[in-house]
Amino acid sequence: MKVNAYVPDTKIFEQMNVPETKQDDSTLGTFGDILKDKIGAVNDQQINAENVTESFVKGDDTDIHNVMLATSEATMSLQLAIQIRNKFIDAYQELNRMQV
Repeated sequence: MKVNAYVPDTKIFEQMNVPETKQDDSTLGTFGDILKDKIGAVNDQQINAENVTESFVKGDDTDIHNVMLATSEATMSLQLAIQIRNKFIDAYQELNRMQV
């Protein structure tokens, strides 16, 4: 007899065949490499937004929608990178304040 009717039956989860995926350590790369790639992606978005804006200003066949979309994506990715940098700086300062 179940006391609580809201407790899920564990047999449902046992029937799910989810294969375990193991990641090869050699394909992951180092933290510095991953960080460098992501910063490069932010830079690429900034360059793309600048190129689309320049194309629009020159009078090429570019929609204002594409210009605004590229600019917004570049702005958001830059803001995310800045917030991640701020979190890293906060974590580094917290580690420096720790007494051993």
